[in-house]
Amino acid sequence: MSQLLCWCASVLDSECLFVFSFASCVLLMKALLKSQDNMEGKVTASKKLVHHSRSLCAGEQDYVDRRKTVILESLNNLGINCTADSLPNIVLLASGGGQRSAVGLVGSLYQMEKDGLLNTLLYLGGVSGSTWSMSSLYSDPEWSANMDRAVSMLSGPGVELEEALAWLSKTSQDEFFSLTDIWGVLTSAGIMKQLDLRRLSDEASYNATNPYPVYSAIERMCFVDGPIEGKWFEVSPHEAGFTELELFVETSLLGSKFQGGELLEQKPEMDMVRLQVPAHINSAAKEYLRVYSALDKLALLITSTVKEPAALSALKTLQEILHDKVNQNQSASLEGKSPEELQSQFQQWSLELLTAVETWSQSLEDGDFKTHVSLITKQVLPLVVKWEWGTTGNFLYQYEDFNVPPCLNTTDRVHLVDAGLLINVGYPPFLGDKRDIDLIIAPEYSAGNMFETLTLARDYAAEVKKPFPEIDDTILEDREWPKDCYVLEGKEKEPTIIYMPLFNRQNCKDAEEFTAKMKEFSTFQRPFDEEKLQFVLETAKANMKNNKETLLREINKAVLRRQNKTRDSEM
Repeated sequence: MSQLLCWCASVLDSECLFVFSFASCVLLMKALLKSQDNMEGKVTASKKLVHHSRSLCAGEQDYVDRRKTVILESLNNLGINCTADSLPNIVLLASGGGQRSAVGLVGSLYQMEKDGLLNTLLYLGGVSGSTWSMSSLYSDPEWSANMDRAVSMLSGPGVELEEALAWLSKTSQDEFFSLTDIWGVLTSAGIMKQLDLRRLSDEASYNATNPYPVYSAIERMCFVDGPIEGKWFEVSPHEAGFTELELFVETSLLGSKFQGGELLEQKPEMDMVRLQVPAHINSAAKEYLRVYSALDKLALLITSTVKEPAALSALKTLQEILHDKVNQNQSASLEGKSPEELQSQFQQWSLELLTAVETWSQSLEDGDFKTHVSLITKQVLPLVVKWEWGTTGNFLYQYEDFNVPPCLNTTDRVHLVDAGLLINVGYPPFLGDKRDIDLIIAPEYSAGNMFETLTLARDYAAEVKKPFPEIDDTILEDREWPKDCYVLEGKEKEPTIIYMPLFNRQNCKDAEEFTAKMKEFSTFQRPFDEEKLQFVLETAKANMKNNKETLLREINKAVLRRQNKTRDSEM
């Protein structure tokens, strides 16, 4: 790879991860969050739509109460002595990590079901890649009892390019159509093998067979220049809002137009997240490299939805054209050029990349593939030039009943991006008294430094003054070659955390092999072939199976802690 391409990787990895990873869950969320068509334009004035709350909403509380009946039966089947008053609140929080985390989470949950542990979970939380599999799982109202189906879906035939393009053609008429939709539909079709167009609110009426789902994002403007309270955003089947501000609306209203807390226009269909790249990416050079990366990733995503050898060969040719064009430009001398000249040069190179794609598209042999590619390029290229990612309506615009930070109060739209920019595990919604969690099971599928999600969550908790278990510094010395399981024991109000790295000393003989595995299954690569998919799946299963006794021991401890909490509250 040329020096310029290496720079491209270093500059863009952190941003394009969220473009490539999060956009797919954006699409799934968009489909999940559709409101009923017959509600368009209707304004409901009978109740306060934006509300401040430190407790569970009525809908979530009802689901939780029903779910606890399932959990009590599960614990009794495991031989764990427990009563309704001593039921522990247990959540599995899956990290992000692209397809690695999407496949890994399915493997982890599959093994938990086989070991009788899955129905001990009250909640399931995810960010980025793990939300791909969450959204796919919840398309089956009985998925917790049918993990074999979930596993088989990963190796299924997938969605034909024609079906994905039909969805795009319809969605392109939307006012907020953006690159988010394109990346999302292709990733969903090619990796998760389905286009599921249900509503997230449908899950609110499920019979509590499954853990209650909570999805996370962060608000871009507050992330870049705002207080911690305005950063984390959570979405559940019942409500959506800012975790630390404790301000929420019903999920069906997310994306509608608000002003001063009043609903101006209710949309029949909206994005949960309209991805925006971080605001600090604004130099001409980065714009150019970003265009290259976007086009290269687009070719990868289309590859995952086609099977014909001729089409695959043509897509490989496109990637080679883009690669050669960047190499050619890299060899050009930029020394001595003024900032204005540099900007002009990089803009010219960006247009040359787009022209190269257009020329390649026109050179394809006549047929269905050329027609499909022409449709995609017609939709994509103008958006790439503008780098246009969607936004969604801001229900806190000019809201005056609470101290809302300026990054939220002064704009009628919010920009919800990948929570992994802040913490690549969805800890924030599960810290503190609201959901009162006793035990967090945290399978780690991240590509970053081991234990980073823990230390970032610890620092976040300290900043928002919420309890978090102590992290022994000796644990952090295992970064280069971690064990398969660590227990961070909670005391009093802190939850206990079971931290489980995907690659570890049980499946990697030394630090060198650990590093090699992390590289082999990196986030930035084409969709897994069947061999890689099965390897990640079986590795995640083995991690859960190997640590079944640890999980049972900590669940027992959680029961005892809950008993003590209940007894103390009655004194």
